[in-house]
Amino acid sequence: MAFDIFKRILISIVITLVIAVTLVFTQRPKTMSGEGGLDFSRQLASGSETPAPLLSIPMRDGYDLKVRTYGGADNVPLLVLVHGSGWHGLQFDSLGNALQGKADVIIPDLRGHGTAPGRRGDIDYIGQYEDDLADMIAAVAKPGQKVIMAGHSSGGGLVVRFAGGEHGDMLDGAVLLAPFLKHNAPTTRPNSGGWAHVLTRRIIGLSILNTFQIKALNHLPIIQFNMPQVVLDGPLGDTATVAYSYRLNASYAPRSKYLEDVAALPPFILLAGGADEAFRAQEYAPTMGAVTDKGRYELMTGASHLDIVDDPRTRAVIEGFLNEF
Repeated sequence: MAFDIFKRILISIVITLVIAVTLVFTQRPKTMSGEGGLDFSRQLASGSETPAPLLSIPMRDGYDLKVRTYGGADNVPLLVLVHGSGWHGLQFDSLGNALQGKADVIIPDLRGHGTAPGRRGDIDYIGQYEDDLADMIAAVAKPGQKVIMAGHSSGGGLVVRFAGGEHGDMLDGAVLLAPFLKHNAPTTRPNSGGWAHVLTRRIIGLSILNTFQIKALNHLPIIQFNMPQVVLDGPLGDTATVAYSYRLNASYAPRSKYLEDVAALPPFILLAGGADEAFRAQEYAPTMGAVTDKGRYELMTGASHLDIVDDPRTRAVIEGFLNEF
């Protein structure tokens, strides 16, 4: 009897794994048209002609994380700015310069992104971004200094994930600029408004394999970004990251029970544009407010998903928030 039960269980597991592998390999990346993506034109024109130089901070595995710093003043918090998907730290060059008197600003090029040779690629395991940010903060934060982490889009999602993870107690505050919460959150438009092409079957298959601790295929791409040709031909082109692996994408967003990560956030402000093409800005307050009362929400009338970063209203709100620390 026991053998029959074991046999049925084993057959069920084998069938499940076969289905999972079939899902993974019956969907593959496609050629992106570049149409319907986000408008990068204003952001490509922003920033200084001579951005802050790249510096290196060693991580626990010996990897040299590339960062830019924008000096502050005495008795100011540390402000970590986390860039959005497909981009790198120069997304925040203008904002970093504007805030350097209010905070010690540090902007990393997350693994798999950046302008330095060999920066693009993959990460090694799910959760590595959290470990990297924790290592970076430990390396640069002054004794007793308050730590504020801010992020745009997927970068905002990573801030939420960080708050809900093992390093969350390192944060004293957070700034979320149109953050990605989860594909099934009320805030997310289908395919992020045309910005992303998600390989859904492949994600389902890899998720099943990961429940069995089978991680050998986690390097496979599961999401592509619809970068317009003006981006690929322009100054961001040779540094843009146009696809993410399963493990990188999972590390760049809150966990599946994303509201648990939201509930773990320290005091935060959230800013989103009324003309956001990727997310439903009006849904942030009811969605997140259902699990935490630590947030304040600002809707920037007329601002698009990318505009929110360099909008003068954003800088003013962040300056006011920093003054509370």
